Amino acid sequence: AFRGGLAGVITVTPPRLTVSMASSPTTNNARFLMCFDFDETMISENSDNTVVNLLPTKQLPKWLLDSYREGHYHEFSGKVTAYLAEQGITKDALLSAVQKIPPNAGMLDLFRFLQSHQQDFELVVVSDANTCFIETWLEHNGLGHLFRKIFTNSSHFDDSGRLMLQPFHSHSCPRCPDNMCKQVILREYVADREKERGGVGFQRVFYAGDGSNDVCPTRALGPQDAAFARRDYPMHKLMMEMQQSESTEIKANLVPWVTGADIEDYLAKIIKER
Repeated sequence: AFRGGLAGVITVTPPRLTVSMASSPTTNNARFLMCFDFDETMISENSDNTVVNLLPTKQLPKWLLDSYREGHYHEFSGKVTAYLAEQGITKDALLSAVQKIPPNAGMLDLFRFLQSHQQDFELVVVSDANTCFIETWLEHNGLGHLFRKIFTNSSHFDDSGRLMLQPFHSHSCPRCPDNMCKQVILREYVADREKERGGVGFQRVFYAGDGSNDVCPTRALGPQDAAFARRDYPMHKLMMEMQQSESTEIKANLVPWVTGADIEDYLAKIIKER
């Protein structure tokens, strides 16, 4: 979805939260790492917009919209959840709305494919949404067990029913949102998993996304890896511009997708290359 930018030299403070949904023995030495964004990648909508539609007017007031600062979407999201609570939108209403968000076309089939090849693929979510929304949607759709980790902003409901959000981490990437640089997350996870696996790294890394903040992690990918960019969305357009400018920043294969079937077809060919 709409959140992000590109990175330069990066340092990072430790993340506040990493959610482990599953750690299946079958995925401990998977050959490939598959990373997914959430909003408008796994699901067909931006979950923030979904809950705003619960308001009688289905839109935020101008004063709230005008408070948004570029690069500070997380801060803005906190103001939105406060406003929703003030307007009487309950925890149950929020989570029910999130449960009902349709997956993007072909995504459930893609997850079934990945489940049938768990020995080959380790799955993680890297999203600027929040734990409550992502966990609720995954559990409702019976998908939580597929993901070894969820990297996202911590969230919880306070006693008044307001959804409280905390930033995932802080970092020095000059163009990513202040609360999340997905390149930092990906680089650290790949390095940590190599240590945990006794020095055995992933043969290939794949990243599926749609938004401008999904470009940054693709800088961590090599020529054997693939960046799945939703066709005609910001990630795809930005990466196409970078290719046309003959930028050397992106080494991975750029694979546009419209449905999950496009991603599945590519991965199926990779598996056959054994």
